[in-house]
Amino acid sequence: MTDSPAGVLAEAVRIASDGRLPDPRITETARAAVGDSRAARPAEVRDAISALLVGRHADLALQWLHEVGWMALWLPELAATVDFSQEAGRRHKDVWEHTKQVVWQCVPRPDVRWAALLHDIGKVPTRTFTPDGGVHFHRHSEVGARMFEDVARRFAFERPTKQKVKFLILHHLRPNQYDGTWTDSAVRRFDRELEAHLSDLLDLSRADITSKRPGKREAALRSISELAQRIEELRAADAIQPPLPSGIGNVIMQHFGLGPSRRIGELKERLEAAIDAGELEPRREAEYYLAFVAKLLGR
Repeated sequence: MTDSPAGVLAEAVRIASDGRLPDPRITETARAAVGDSRAARPAEVRDAISALLVGRHADLALQWLHEVGWMALWLPELAATVDFSQEAGRRHKDVWEHTKQVVWQCVPRPDVRWAALLHDIGKVPTRTFTPDGGVHFHRHSEVGARMFEDVARRFAFERPTKQKVKFLILHHLRPNQYDGTWTDSAVRRFDRELEAHLSDLLDLSRADITSKRPGKREAALRSISELAQRIEELRAADAIQPPLPSGIGNVIMQHFGLGPSRRIGELKERLEAAIDAGELEPRREAEYYLAFVAKLLGR
């Protein structure tokens, strides 16, 4: 089976499913066959990796693909993370080992696990050292999202999947930045900006917590759960009583002598954004918001 590129991927999917590593002779055969894998159809390779990623033992299968040389050919961005330390002199902070653990911990949904697989590829080109021995990866999520564009073309990702995985890579750090000092307006703003993929993003962020320091992982998981709970509570409260009072559009039209138009909707959106930013209080009487509208209209 492993004497062909398709057979190599089939073996990797099998490993991800049952967790049994192959006989060394099979691995050697796979290593010899990998060189021909460039002729494989990108969509078929993508689908095989998607099947592998949702397996219970995806981490073992990924390591095997690296060992037979497949990763260097198809995902050199990921292969570059092998033995790439996140802290000077600390092998347990290897980006590759961290990535495999994140994939293993992640919910078994293909799009989310693709994001888990590639979420830290931007660390390789962004690593810098400080004189005191510190290591930094400034804007690695943005760089990684741009790098994913090449990966998406290589594997012939369909546009919706490409956009979703790129979004998750780009924003994977944001939920872990939450702390209890966030205002309700800040939480609403976070929810609004990330709403389309919020559930997937929270699940990815939970999986991205791999610290072995006593209590650190538990505290980080509690923080994300608190954020998720606050979002749900604010959504429920806003469903009962929205931030803007009912009929605010009519009040604006009457006060400023405006007729029905798209502009009224835009003014309401600006008011909602100001509430999210903490510039205005939510759920006040309609007249409270007229002074802000007057500024928007230049009156």
